[in-house]
Formats: sequence, C-alpha cells, structure tokens
Amino acid sequence: MATKFRIALAATVALSMPAAAKEAAYPKAEAQVLDLAQKAISIRSVRGDGNKTIDVAKLFADALVAGGWSASDIEITPVDDTAYLIATWKGANPALKPLVISGHMDVVEAKREDWERDPFVPVVENGILYGRGASDMKFDGALALSTLIELRRQGYKPKRTIVIEFSGDEETTMKTSAIIAEKLKNAELVINVDGGGGALDEATGKPLYWTWQGAEKTYADYRLEVTNPGGHSSAPRPDNAIIQLSQALVKVGAYKFKAEQNEITKGYFDKAAAFTDRPEIAAAMRAFAANPADDKALATLRADPSMVGKVGTTCVPTMLGGGHAENALPQRAFANINCRIFPGHSKEDIMAELAGVIGDPSVKISDVTAGSVATPASPVRPDVVAAVSKAMNKAYPGVPLIPSQASGASDSMWFRALGISSYGLSPSFSKDSEDFSHGLNERTRLSNIRPGITYYLSLITDLTK
Repeated sequence: MATKFRIALAATVALSMPAAAKEAAYPKAEAQVLDLAQKAISIRSVRGDGNKTIDVAKLFADALVAGGWSASDIEITPVDDTAYLIATWKGANPALKPLVISGHMDVVEAKREDWERDPFVPVVENGILYGRGASDMKFDGALALSTLIELRRQGYKPKRTIVIEFSGDEETTMKTSAIIAEKLKNAELVINVDGGGGALDEATGKPLYWTWQGAEKTYADYRLEVTNPGGHSSAPRPDNAIIQLSQALVKVGAYKFKAEQNEITKGYFDKAAAFTDRPEIAAAMRAFAANPADDKALATLRADPSMVGKVGTTCVPTMLGGGHAENALPQRAFANINCRIFPGHSKEDIMAELAGVIGDPSVKISDVTAGSVATPASPVRPDVVAAVSKAMNKAYPGVPLIPSQASGASDSMWFRALGISSYGLSPSFSKDSEDFSHGLNERTRLSNIRPGITYYLSLITDLTK
C-alpha cells in the first residue's frame, strides 16, 4: 500500500513541474509532505469550542521524533484553548544565534454548508489538494517540516541551531505568537513560511515570478462612538447620534493618507510592473516607484483593490451599530474602523490623524486593537538575499525574485518588534484565480512539493552551515 501511495504521489507532483526540478526526487519527504498536510487539514484547529490545535502539534511532534529529534527537544505548551510547538535541532556551534523557521497550526473557521466539500476532509483532485489550511498554512507547514526531516535523514550537521516553531492562534489573538517570539528573542533571523510565494501564469500554469516579504503593515482597530440623551422619535433633536456618526464615517471614507514607499515597496513596484497584463497599472506602478507624489499614478493605483494597500496607510469602516428602539432617538451609535498602517507610524499617530479628519469632539475615538504591534521593515540582508536567490534558482531556474510588503499581519510582526529580522519565504506558487485563503474551497497545487523541498534544502543549509 505504501509503495502504491509513493508511486501515485510521484505521478501527481510531476504535473506542471519545472524541468530542472524533475531531476531531483525525495520520495520519502514528498510522501510525508502530503501525508502530514492531509492529516493536519483533517484536524479542526479553529478557535473556540472543540479547538484541536494541540492535536496538530502532537502530529508534528510525532513526525519529528520519528525523524530523529529527541522528545526532550520538543516542547508543546497549552495556552487557553490552543497550544504552540517549539522543536530544536542543536547546532555544533552554540555561539551562533539560532535560525528560526516559523509557522502556525490554526486556521480560520469554515462551515460545511458553505463549501462544495467538507473543509476538514482533505481531497486531492487533478493534482490539487483541497481543504481548510491547504494554502494557509498546513501544507506549507508540512513542507517545511518534512524538508527539515529530510535534511537530517541526509546526515546534515548544522553549525547553527535550527528551531522550528508553530503558533496556535495566528489567525485570531496571536497570544502564542507573542509568547514564542519572546522565548526565541535570541534568534539570528526568522524564515516565516507563512508569507511570500510565487505567481503562476493563468493560461499556462508556468511560474511568472516569486515574492519574498520583508515588511508588513500594522493592523489596528479603532472604535468611533457617539452618545446622546436620546428621547422620543416624534421630537427629533439636532444632535442625533446616528447622523453624527454617519457624517464622521463619510469623512473617513473620503480621506486619503499620504502615499509612501520604502526600499521594499519601491523594489516591488519597479519589478512587478513587468508582470501585469494591464498597461495602465504597469505604467502607474513605474511612475509611483519613480515619484510617490505622482497624482495620476496614485489615482490609478488607489482605484485598484489589489494595489491600494501597497501605496500607504488605509482605513475603512468594517462594523456599524446603534440605537435601542425603532421609536426612540438613538442614545448610542458606534462603528469600527480597521486600519492597515504603513511601517514607520504608530497606532497613536494614526488615531490622532483620524480624529483630526473627523473634526468633531462629540465623536469619541478609542484604540480597541487586539494582538498587534507596530514594526519596522526587516533589512535587506545580503546573506539572506544570496541564500534565497540560490535556493529559488535551484527550484525554479530563471524565475524573477521580487521584494514585497504584506498588507496583513503575520507572526513576523512579533519578531520584528523585538529587533529580529523576519522574512516571509514560502516557496509555494499559485494562480491568482486559485487564491482562496480564508475563503471557500481553499486549495494548493501538489506540484509545489518537489521544488519546495529543493528550495528549503538549499536555503536552510546555506543559512546554518
């Protein structure tokens, strides 16, 4: 049965495989990637009642022990209804700070009635793995873990200690994420396998380009609230809480924060412009890279949902409520404003800017952000760039490498907040039309397995030898 499984897997991962990557095969590691990914997807690691994230940790820990790790070098720690895992492969030189490989085990909620398939029953069809966590990020976690085991199987002896860790609530409160970063604050650098990745051509399925993440925007939530005495709806007052709040929301919706760029985002606009099939967007990207104050370019980029978050801070209303009875004047009205803040600004600065935009002291604004801190971009380290370039050239020869900044938050945030360089370096490729992270019918291509192993073997070796 195991032999048939490996044969079937080898045939599957060969689909759409780059020519250079076909030459090297890792049958045990390739089989383990799919096996671990499927087993992890079948575990419902969702916050709340019935959270089984700790079972994913046990699954990964068992794989590590079978791969040569001592049980004493693996730590599984329960926290509230979740857990985190830290496993250490000790290097020969204790004076060297460790390399951390970072990921998470939890996933966002998925309801069976909304999906074509049961989200927690992994299915492989036509070389694609379906299930909650297929792309975010149980497959990527299994890929990194299996490659590390393969590296040990090959007899590699790292000089630098390697730590692989998985948080248990990255999708929600990030409590374990912060705990892990504090425990590993002596790290040299972090490879976050939950960031970056490549784009495939929609028509041919061939790799177009690959991005690595060196920065991310700060997540922030602000509550706007207006309170009034209220009264009978037959006697309207000029200071109506709902109207006052609505006027404030209109101002927030119309406001544009200053356009900005840093070394990473400038590099993205410069290089990624060549890979868009929309000439007007490509021209705007190049113009913005040359001059962030170019009004015409900004108008074009801000009108595109895929680009607006890349040119500066954004704030948008996401929740709204108010009133207490249909026949009464509202005593209270409130809204949530969600912001993604460009690196270099504090949450306090943006809250003050929003208050100035609203310009109404009756609208109280407060920071209600949970699980987020402001962080600077990681430096563009020559050693990391060289190792990543070499690894990607082995896995996907000739594919362009492009720096990027994430608009969302990841566990990298907690490491950067402590001054530790962290980079989103996932080797997985997908079509834009197949990106269903956090959405329905999440999926990933199994053709990522073999080149992904090739990539990680090279990258981890170069950063720890």
